[in-house]
Amino acid sequence: MQPEATEEERVMNMTLEAYADTIVPGEKRYPEDRAVAGAAPGPGSVAAGALELLNFDATGVTAGLPYLAQSLNDHAKSYAGEVELELDHDVPPFVALPYEHRRELVRRLTTPGHPEKDGWVSLALFCNMAYDSAPHLHTADAIRDGHPGLLALGYKAPDADGFWRFPKFGYGRKLAEIHPDTTPSGSPA
Repeated sequence: MQPEATEEERVMNMTLEAYADTIVPGEKRYPEDRAVAGAAPGPGSVAAGALELLNFDATGVTAGLPYLAQSLNDHAKSYAGEVELELDHDVPPFVALPYEHRRELVRRLTTPGHPEKDGWVSLALFCNMAYDSAPHLHTADAIRDGHPGLLALGYKAPDADGFWRFPKFGYGRKLAEIHPDTTPSGSPA
């Protein structure tokens, strides 16, 4: 059993989910969902595991997530003041922004010349990767479990032995014979 999230963790997670949903939008997970705006049909980055990927230590961004979430909320407050938008205080400021305003703020943060651009682009790349490559998951398991991004991109399950084989050659012809010393796992001897 996992411990209950603190208020800081809840705010951070909702904010990061809202950012991920802005990058690859999807439908709401439940009617009262505030982090996922419901701006597109089908599952988006959040359903594809963006938060799990961002919290995967191999990304190198995990330690900076609290700062990024706080900074995003600070930017959302400033943006809301600039466009004279009243924010709901029941959710973090970025989450309170309507989708079109989230999108505009992210556009500004990722525009060349913005002093924090590199951090926001990195975060956006991980949100994209959660959807289109699921690097935090074993590919065969992700496909078996119905990963929405991989399935939308047309990934198929491996053969029963766990290997992918392609009966039709990508270039319309076989390019080379398998080397005779290749091991059963496909590695060179």
